[in-house]
Amino acid sequence: MISLQEHVDNYLRLRRGLGFKLERHGQLLPQLVAYLDVAGERTVRSELAILWARLPSNAHPRHWAARLSIARGFAAYLQTVDPRAEIPPADVFAVRYQRPTPYLWSGEEISRLLAATRELRPPLKAASYEALFGLLVVTGMRVGEAIALHLDDVDLHDGVVRIREQTAKLDRARLVPLHATAVKALAAYLQARQRLCPEPTASAFFLSSVGTAIDRSAVSKTLRKLTIALGLRTETVHPRAHDLRHYADGRVMRPAGRFSLVRALPVVILSA
Repeated sequence: MISLQEHVDNYLRLRRGLGFKLERHGQLLPQLVAYLDVAGERTVRSELAILWARLPSNAHPRHWAARLSIARGFAAYLQTVDPRAEIPPADVFAVRYQRPTPYLWSGEEISRLLAATRELRPPLKAASYEALFGLLVVTGMRVGEAIALHLDDVDLHDGVVRIREQTAKLDRARLVPLHATAVKALAAYLQARQRLCPEPTASAFFLSSVGTAIDRSAVSKTLRKLTIALGLRTETVHPRAHDLRHYADGRVMRPAGRFSLVRALPVVILSA
């Protein structure tokens, strides 16, 4: 007889074969199996799955709902091979995730933001964030994809950026074409990068003020500081770096040497 852990392994193998990473599933489902095993169960029971999902007891209900969702997915799979398996109900923890409404940046606001980045100190930080925010605007890249870029991912000769499979959404590696002004701006950034930090400690394209890779929390902290100073952030309005992909006026042109707020050609998918 196949053990419950073997069913978990088969479930994860099947879904990962379809392109899902399931990192958290791989961590939590063995814990669920161990919980059921202590209770003397060899299959999923709704009551036990709900009790397991409600751990730790002081966590937010959203945390419990996420754990239960993982258990439900596995239970639905298990029921196809083990009719005894029970699928817990979906509405046990009455929480509903609401995707944040994107902040629609105007061309004028982006111009002010990029100008503000040039006032950051030290100079390497200023250069990195101007180039980073500009690239997000003109390509529609996600923050995680941009800060994960390596030097050899940015081909300024052919005017394309390569998004690696490991950092792309749904693991879909792709090529992102660059507008001519973006190529010029990134080339200027590389020159400044080499001058200000000739021996960085990371191979990342965008460097922090100390020559390391920029992390997501630093991006959020810097943008928060800038948007407060610019008067764009209030108690109810919270512009995010991710929202730079959603600018409202994409036809505004910037002075020579800066990014033009126009998108290049559609991306090229490298993997299905």
